[in-house]
Amino acid sequence: MKKFVLFVVSVLLVSLCLGCGSTKKEAAPAKKELIVGTEPAFAPFEFQKAGSSEFTGFDIELIQAMAKKMGYEKCTIRNMGFDALIPALEAKNIDVAIAGMTITEDRKKKVNFSKPYYKSGLSIVVDKNNTTIKDVKDLVGKKIAVQIGTTGAIEAAKIKDAVITSFNTNNEACLELKNKAVDAVIGDKPVEEYFLQQSGKNVYAKIVGKTLTSEDYGIATAKKNAALAKELDKALEALQKDGTYDTLYKKWFGTTAK
Repeated sequence: MKKFVLFVVSVLLVSLCLGCGSTKKEAAPAKKELIVGTEPAFAPFEFQKAGSSEFTGFDIELIQAMAKKMGYEKCTIRNMGFDALIPALEAKNIDVAIAGMTITEDRKKKVNFSKPYYKSGLSIVVDKNNTTIKDVKDLVGKKIAVQIGTTGAIEAAKIKDAVITSFNTNNEACLELKNKAVDAVIGDKPVEEYFLQQSGKNVYAKIVGKTLTSEDYGIATAKKNAALAKELDKALEALQKDGTYDTLYKKWFGTTAK
């Protein structure tokens, strides 16, 4: 009889515990840190603040706002070369890469991209006194500076007999033009426009010809991390709806997104 009573009591206790477990939902663990890779020499998208070790720019403020919207407590920005971003994603050293990265078919084979967040194109920059280069057809056989790993480098390689010199940053490519070591620079239009705007009265260059391409920038994640890419899309859409995206766009480009 005692054994039967003990058995009944045990069953009741187990049932009670199970019942408690089923009515109380466990809180989802907080997202701690989103690790972001960028190449901070691409103003106004990402660059280092004057007199500071911190980074700023349209891309930086956008990904920080997206991380917050996604529930992350911290958004850590890591500085690396542009051509090191995709390998860093593949090695899981970073979670996302945002660096004015054009969505291309070749890159899509290696990474996932968010929906486009900026429409860009390529421009030709020459010395302000140059009157012979007016369009891409005038670059045949010329010396051209580009940033390594960019679509500017890809387009320059298509120009017949052009002598291409690659640099780690767009700033270095423009410095080569300033030193008159090359005839032109091919780079992303908004970056070149910002560069000329910031140069003010000391400007030594100008943009010539039509925009060479129409390109979409995207935020990259590792190929195996499709779920994070979808989260980025939701966050971007939310920021576009609540006006945050437009506020950042106007802050950095002086106009609203088209």
